[in-house]
Amino acid sequence: MRFLVVFCHPSEESFSAALNNLVCKTLQKSNHQIRLLDLYRIDFNPVLSKNEWNVYLDDTQQIIKNVKQHVDDLQWAEGLIFIFPTWMYGPPALLKGWLERVWLPDIAFEIPSAKNRRAIGKLTNIKNFFVITTSGSPRWWLWLIGNPAKSMLFKGYKVLFSRKCTLKWLQLYDMNHSTNFDRKKFLKKVEDFFSNIY
Repeated sequence: MRFLVVFCHPSEESFSAALNNLVCKTLQKSNHQIRLLDLYRIDFNPVLSKNEWNVYLDDTQQIIKNVKQHVDDLQWAEGLIFIFPTWMYGPPALLKGWLERVWLPDIAFEIPSAKNRRAIGKLTNIKNFFVITTSGSPRWWLWLIGNPAKSMLFKGYKVLFSRKCTLKWLQLYDMNHSTNFDRKKFLKKVEDFFSNIY
């Protein structure tokens, strides 16, 4: 299977980086094809410029040219994996900016044809969408407030993918107070999950 792994964390020594390395190695061991987008390391510009905004609907092709390799990677993939820390109840701004600049009309969705209709998904090539994240908040608190990051990505974005898209959310909660045992247990859980993808 072809996987696009999108990794977003400023530190290469972070636990998120360890998760990213583990996921990539595990998938490669099972002979899956992967393309890695390490957004910090490639110095991705997350800012939608005024010029891009001005042509967003009328001449989207202009913007697509600016992020063509990212668009190609997105359209190449059968599976999509996001690895990031949850900050302020959502993904880092860099990842959100990547979504805004790359998931464009005619690439990720079609603009609704009329008022009160939702966008139609164009990423039907995506049959698996997996998210691995950490959060400082405990599980009970995120459950109480509806886990905004999960809600955005799984409820809001799922409609853009294949109707039979498989979703998996793997989250280590209470990261600020996690122990070595907690982190090793989570790494094992992630490795077990990705070892069993066919």
